Amino acid sequence: MKPAVSVIIPVYNERDNLPELLERTLAACRGLDRPTEIILVDDGSRDGSTEWLADAATANPGEVKALLLNRNYGQHNAILCGFGAAQGDIMVTLDADLQNPPEEIGKLVAQVDAGYDVVGSVRQDRQDALFRKVFSGLINLMVRKSTGVRLHDYGCMLRAYRRRVVDAMLSCRERHTFIPVLANLFAKRVTEVPVGHAERARGTSKYSVLKLVNLQFDLLTCMTTVPLRMLSWVGAAISALSVGFGALLLALRFIYGAQWAGDGVFTLFAIAFFFIGAQFVALGLMGEYIGRIHADVRERPRYIIDRMVGETLGERAAPPRTAAIPAERAAAGL
Repeated sequence: MKPAVSVIIPVYNERDNLPELLERTLAACRGLDRPTEIILVDDGSRDGSTEWLADAATANPGEVKALLLNRNYGQHNAILCGFGAAQGDIMVTLDADLQNPPEEIGKLVAQVDAGYDVVGSVRQDRQDALFRKVFSGLINLMVRKSTGVRLHDYGCMLRAYRRRVVDAMLSCRERHTFIPVLANLFAKRVTEVPVGHAERARGTSKYSVLKLVNLQFDLLTCMTTVPLRMLSWVGAAISALSVGFGALLLALRFIYGAQWAGDGVFTLFAIAFFFIGAQFVALGLMGEYIGRIHADVRERPRYIIDRMVGETLGERAAPPRTAAIPAERAAAGL
């Protein structure tokens, strides 16, 4: 029998897209000629998506399972929740906005069957706004430079993972993570395939400019210490330039006198402001790392499941592989 496939879809305020999403995803899964399940993770929606997902799981026994979180925990934590409950040997992640077509699932599964541990996707003829393309390009560039894995589109969540890679990710307990990059740390063979991309037909994007900026900070500080190393080199370069600049000022003072630069007052101000700005940048980056250390030390749960609806792959719905919160801590209200 071919390996079973689990399709994990995080949902946050996508009520208008859900009927078409489920219809197309069910059709794609049924065409795989193997056991499949669809796991819909509601990430604290407030537009009626929660109730719709529960009804959909009830109406499609054996095929659809709904995990309803008690509040919004973020896209990546919702995906990890779905990973924990999934039973398949191959896991595919898919956004609920229908910009990436569910019909492409079979293409990714075929690559896993061919022996790859992680299969990414590259959006062709992207229909996003210009600023989203720019941010996406920056993220992809930073990931390639920091990890050495030369994939082209880390922002596309239509991806496939082998079970052993997912189990390795679930064993990691950090609070802030970026799943596509984390998966590459545990994968032996990684590839990517071109996929279609559609303009959002209904609803609005959940990633504002501010959230995209925060995503870049998460990526930088949770996966690499390169920014701290860069600060050391920048500090050394600034010190060297400062020595040279000081020597130049001293020489010009002897040549032209003190009056040529306002007796040096404005030059000193310029130097002081430059160093103050550099210090704030350094402190901000260090603060990002310290904040993530603080979050990991507290060991708060990534998510809490409010309800689980539906049974899939012939088994009764069971608790996730990685517990959302220890029972004794839940009883204590932590």
